[in-house]
Amino acid sequence: MAKRDYYEILGVPKNANDEDIKKAYRKLAMKYHPDRNQGEGAKKAEEKFKEAKEAYEMLSDPKKRGAYDQFGHAGVDPNMGGGARGGPGAEGFGGFAEAFGDIFGDIFGNQGGGRRGGGGQQVYRGSDLSYATEISLEEAAAGKDTQIRIPSWETCETCSGSGAKPGTSPKACPGCNGTGTVHLRQGFFSIQQTCPQCRGAGKIIPDPCITCNGAGKLKKQKTLEVRIPAGIAEGMRIRSVGNGEPGVNGGPPGDLYIEIRIKAHDIFERDGDDLHCSVPVSMTTAALGGTIEVPTLGGKAEIDLPEGTQHGKTFRLRGKGIKGVRSAYPGDLYCHVNVETPVKLTDAQKKMLRDLDESFRSGGDKHSPNAKSWTDRVKDLFK
Repeated sequence: MAKRDYYEILGVPKNANDEDIKKAYRKLAMKYHPDRNQGEGAKKAEEKFKEAKEAYEMLSDPKKRGAYDQFGHAGVDPNMGGGARGGPGAEGFGGFAEAFGDIFGDIFGNQGGGRRGGGGQQVYRGSDLSYATEISLEEAAAGKDTQIRIPSWETCETCSGSGAKPGTSPKACPGCNGTGTVHLRQGFFSIQQTCPQCRGAGKIIPDPCITCNGAGKLKKQKTLEVRIPAGIAEGMRIRSVGNGEPGVNGGPPGDLYIEIRIKAHDIFERDGDDLHCSVPVSMTTAALGGTIEVPTLGGKAEIDLPEGTQHGKTFRLRGKGIKGVRSAYPGDLYCHVNVETPVKLTDAQKKMLRDLDESFRSGGDKHSPNAKSWTDRVKDLFK
């Protein structure tokens, strides 16, 4: 079967430059890579992958490409005795391995989140830190400026941050020649990984500093000013940029996330921007009606109880809740009436209550409409 044209395989014109050829190959290699094609169609994808690999290997090498442009497939076929020879390990393999190495990283991800620094070492961003702080409901509603103490790292003064004992200096790692990475090759594959000897630092310290044990830094505590916004809710987090753990090999530091926890309140329960509270009311006040005082986060308010207020009745005070961080208006306060039954009565008080109860009974059902309705439903149940 005749081989397809290499330019046609990669989908590029014959005047394509090296960068266009490399981009086209990367796209095809990622699409047809065996690790991305399993099950049905795997065999066809593997053939496409090999075909693209061969086309790139030939067109990425100037000598092979020149021979191919002049003589076609015969110019690069070693069995034909033609022009540019070469295979894996021959001249021209470096460009292929480099391109495939980039694709390998795109497919499997950049392990450890590192990147190449200016000196060739692996550079890593510092880890994020989490800190929980507890505040009151009043502080959550009004906002608060506070201070927290968090762990931090400071440069070791003894070694000036080098990690080496004074009078000595770090040495380039022999395992990676100071680059922080090593390359492993298996056939056409070129795999880059962090040097296990120096763990990506690119250097080793024969005589470590006794103060910091070679780390070049010391763990300390620092005080951080934090502004907690008004209306913040339970579980919300405040991000403090750059106050996480320091990066590695000059990488940027991580961030600090301050998680808000709100203490249980003696009176109020929060539901979003709304507040709820239970208001104890005496039996006589509930029966006769009257004005009662209720607490709010901003002071006191009054509620007019109508005559005959029942247990569980809810009164809504608009705008007496909390104005959330993302809210345009404050929530409401819901006051739930809790009619109290009197306790520890004297004999005289008990007699008065019995006389009162007798007068209620003699008046019929008009004094207890709920009880009448409930009794009727019970009778209907047992008919």
